[in-house]
Amino acid sequence: MKRQYRMMDGNEAVAYVAYRLNEVIAIYPITPSSAMGEHADAWSAARIPNIWGTVPTVMEMQSEGGASGAVHGALTSGSLTTTFTASQGLLLMIPNMYKIAGELTPTVFHVSARSLATHALSIFGDQSDIAAVRSTGFALLASSSVQEAHDMAVIAQAATLESRIPFLHFFDGFRTSHEVNKVEILNEEDLKAMIDAKLIYEHRSRALTPDHPSIRGTAQNPDVYFQARETVNPFYEKCPAITQAAMDKFAALTGRSYHLFDYAGAPDAKQVIIIMASGAETSEETVKYLTAKGEKVGVVTVHLYRPFSTSHLLAALPATVESIAVLDRTKEAGADGEPLYKDITTAILEGLATGIAPFKKAPVVIGGRYGLSSKEFTPGMVKGVFDELKKATPKNHFTIGIRDDVSHSSVEYDENFSIAADDVVRCVFFGLGSDGTVGANKNSTKIIGEEGNNYAQGYFVYDSKKSGTVTESHLRFGPRPIKAPYLVGKGDANFVACHQFSFLEKYDMLKYAKPGGVFLLNSIYGKDQTWNNIPYEVQQAIIDKKLKFYVIDAYEVAKATGMGVRINTIMQTCFFAISGILPKDEAIAEIKKYIKKTYGKRGEAVVNQNFKAVDSSVENLFEVKVPEKADSKIRMAKPVPDAAPDFVKNVLGKMIAQDGDSLPVSALPVDGTFPSGTTQWEKRNIALEIPVWEPDLCIQCGKCAFNCPHAAIRVKVYDGALLKDAPATFKSIDAKFKEFPGTKYTVQVAPEDCTGCGVCVEYCPAKDKADASRKAINMAPQPPLRASESKNFAFFLNLPDPDRTTFEYDSIKNSQLLHPLFEFSGACAGCGETPYIKLMSQLFGDRTIIANATGCTSIYGGNLPTTPWTFNKDGRGPAWSNSLFEDNAEFGLGMRLTIDKQNEFAKELLKKLSAKVGGTLVDELLNADQNDEKGIDAQRERVAVLKSKLQAEKDADAQQLFNIADMLVKKSVWILGGDGWAYDIGYGGLDHVLASGRNVNILVLDTGVYSNTGGQSSKATPRAAVAKFAANGKDLPRKDLGLIAMTYGYIYVAQVAMGYSDLQTLRALREADAYEGPSLIIAYSHCINHGYDLRKGLNQQKLAVNSGIWPVYRYNPALKEQGLNPLKLDCKEPTIPVKDFAYNETRFSMLVQSNEARAEELMESAQTDANERWKYFSQLAALDFSKSKAE
Repeated sequence: MKRQYRMMDGNEAVAYVAYRLNEVIAIYPITPSSAMGEHADAWSAARIPNIWGTVPTVMEMQSEGGASGAVHGALTSGSLTTTFTASQGLLLMIPNMYKIAGELTPTVFHVSARSLATHALSIFGDQSDIAAVRSTGFALLASSSVQEAHDMAVIAQAATLESRIPFLHFFDGFRTSHEVNKVEILNEEDLKAMIDAKLIYEHRSRALTPDHPSIRGTAQNPDVYFQARETVNPFYEKCPAITQAAMDKFAALTGRSYHLFDYAGAPDAKQVIIIMASGAETSEETVKYLTAKGEKVGVVTVHLYRPFSTSHLLAALPATVESIAVLDRTKEAGADGEPLYKDITTAILEGLATGIAPFKKAPVVIGGRYGLSSKEFTPGMVKGVFDELKKATPKNHFTIGIRDDVSHSSVEYDENFSIAADDVVRCVFFGLGSDGTVGANKNSTKIIGEEGNNYAQGYFVYDSKKSGTVTESHLRFGPRPIKAPYLVGKGDANFVACHQFSFLEKYDMLKYAKPGGVFLLNSIYGKDQTWNNIPYEVQQAIIDKKLKFYVIDAYEVAKATGMGVRINTIMQTCFFAISGILPKDEAIAEIKKYIKKTYGKRGEAVVNQNFKAVDSSVENLFEVKVPEKADSKIRMAKPVPDAAPDFVKNVLGKMIAQDGDSLPVSALPVDGTFPSGTTQWEKRNIALEIPVWEPDLCIQCGKCAFNCPHAAIRVKVYDGALLKDAPATFKSIDAKFKEFPGTKYTVQVAPEDCTGCGVCVEYCPAKDKADASRKAINMAPQPPLRASESKNFAFFLNLPDPDRTTFEYDSIKNSQLLHPLFEFSGACAGCGETPYIKLMSQLFGDRTIIANATGCTSIYGGNLPTTPWTFNKDGRGPAWSNSLFEDNAEFGLGMRLTIDKQNEFAKELLKKLSAKVGGTLVDELLNADQNDEKGIDAQRERVAVLKSKLQAEKDADAQQLFNIADMLVKKSVWILGGDGWAYDIGYGGLDHVLASGRNVNILVLDTGVYSNTGGQSSKATPRAAVAKFAANGKDLPRKDLGLIAMTYGYIYVAQVAMGYSDLQTLRALREADAYEGPSLIIAYSHCINHGYDLRKGLNQQKLAVNSGIWPVYRYNPALKEQGLNPLKLDCKEPTIPVKDFAYNETRFSMLVQSNEARAEELMESAQTDANERWKYFSQLAALDFSKSKAE
């Protein structure tokens, strides 16, 4: 059967093989490996069989540890089984990996290698996780490219079955897992030829079965454990030869030849690099370039890293080698070298000792680190390493690609060195997260790469924040396979496109453009006005590089064709129209074909909208005649304002300007601790429209500020006398607050921080009676308002906040007078999670410590360059930290234990030091009532007096007390995370922490999916919803976390939905914090993964409650002491069917498109779930808790 060529990324290339060679697949989402599980689940849902004609069973587990446990069980029972993971997920699998290997059980784990969380989390690629599992007994097989990853997946499967050694097949996360490239697909005959059926039968024959019972997994004693551990040695000794035999068999089938160690370069090379995974491909291509110029260099690519074969390594090295650089993509702190370096040095010494080395004299061997967290590894760096090797005394334990001014480990390299071929077209596109740019460019690579003899490559750079941040698409097209696992270099791009006009003033995008190239701009101005509205620096770059300059107002085209703000199809059409890579008509036909393929499940209307956008694009595309001289009055903005602190300007500012790579080691904190309150300095300016306040209509309800996901709308009451210095356009009206008579009131927008989601306008209740479309707040274009509103916002911030001890914040309007201590996050526009977090920060932020589970909340809450947690005028604010995904509840409990212990210790010391401190002060400190703001403020004043008395004391107890005195002031612990954490991977810990009875508050932002990893199903996913890992619609009801927690009887539990009742949400948060014991708040959070315009998010929340999907309630155990039912339902009986809520969202409606019968069946079950849930809660709420007279 003829093989097909397809454009696909590394994850799909691997999953394609793994799915077809297994029977059971246990999965769990973790970036960047999630897509492998998603593909497997989608194929299983579509009933695609494996090579033996049966559809694999795909099961999502609650964690990676659970996935590896399920794999172990399935293997032990005789199934062909696999899983996919990365990073922390792989670490959770380690215990089972030891067991699987110890029992000589064949399997392949496929890993997109990723950084481990140390001083910080990073979702990006290196081999730290692989280094952590070297001793598990798994064979470790590396792939360097998308094609190799596809091929090695089957080679590993063949080798594991014959050797009985389990394999871990790995490739670099993102750089290979997410690179799109042209792959020759192995067909079914190839796969069957590689897998010996006899070996499968042998695997099954070793399975546990009651038909032939045996015992496995015994406990052994010192008398035999050691000996038993050595029994496996022959299997590991044979494994390298078996793996090579599988590679040879594969070569005979396909013509693609691999070896355990592959050498490329001059046969008489003097300098050699040894490396594995994607860096090897960069090294090999650079070596080809250098050897063509006469250089005596070479590279050894490591494929089989474990078991490590010294003989195969030495056979690959040229006898002429004089110096070797071993490159590790990991850091082993405290070691005298990284893992691969130490293996190579040992192998060379042993080879010389045994006489199998190809050389008589040991070459100089140096080790270096590169590419941590997907740091670029370029041909210039490869050449830099070779240059270092040529020195008389090359630097050992070096780094490449960074500037280390602390340990002075870095070696120099030429950043401008390039091996780019002239017949390869290179393109760079800048887009905004969620605007569709990346998706369109993936389709472009497929259109070009799958047509004729063209080859294509696509790689996409995003930071780990949510939608609304800059994305880069690096595309290459050429006449032969493209092996360039690094970004397009400066001055190398034939084509540069900017899809967001505001980027012009922030980023130097034209640094990528080569002279004579093309620049395409999505301009909000007409073709005749664009030139005068772009920065001077951009004009000059266009002139200096003699670029052809094209513009289109893609937003206007999108609006006219019903596409909203999705400009991807429009910009993609323009690219093909200008670039000439394919004939225009052919390209447009292909674009439409991929539109049908991509959006077909969403319905014909969506497809037709995209078709219309394509047809309208070319006629709205214009070339701008470039003047001879730059004359713009506009200048590129500084990354941060001059008023920013030095650290923000000098360090974070570099990151904001996408120049973080230039920062030296000395610039960064040694332990990962960063200052709070930094988002205020990063002016993203991503909104095309912002809200404008209309004072004449305003009823001062505060709902606009309450619902704003980014704290970009603020309200304030203040003394009118302060208006004397107000900017001319600053607006105010008389305040209508009984607590603040005679004051003024302002609603103010932060124009450069607003994301333009429109939620505030959507839910503003005040309308103009003469014009219902006009509300008290309305959207208007941002650019004309930016300068004046920025001045207004700066003035607004300098107005004093009302003293929080002087008023109750038990109403929505009063609560919004509290300063938000969570502001301008990187969350998606219209995010459903952040309003709850912002409210929590307003209510308790000045005395709160936060444990945040890994997920959306930790990424928009703690991802560099800037973070949204901030502080008030007194310098107090939330203290925030993220540990891991799975341990967050325990992490937060540890915080509570420390606070309680230090509070207890401080009280003990107070009593001891009573004579010295003063009995009255001690009594007041020990007996302070801190149940309201006045009480807390008074205690703070007492603590200040105490510390002033203790400051000069030399007594050890006095110094101890001085050190922990602040713990005498009430502190709240809030434990935050999403449903993936709370319902799944962290549930065991969450349950234990709740059961502990300790005074912690847990806030679960429930989106019903794993939002951060792309929308995979969790136990919170409602029945009938389609999600990744539930491609055919979830067929089980959601887990009721609140109901489970209520069974303890002493946990405060609330389920809230801000869109249904903002007041109930406010009350629940306040009651939870006041409750002396554990509390759990589960907050309905609409999400971009639900598939609708989030401007309508709060309305969907209301419909969720009205349909019975999400009853809102509060369960307060304290009420039992009053003879009252602790459960209070805060909503009425459902008034609409579930489908009236569900079918507004693509996650439900898309199943109707693909499988209408199943959609109807699941929706009926979802309705039954809602009916039964309401009946049960109603019964609970009606129980009589009144105490009898006898009591």
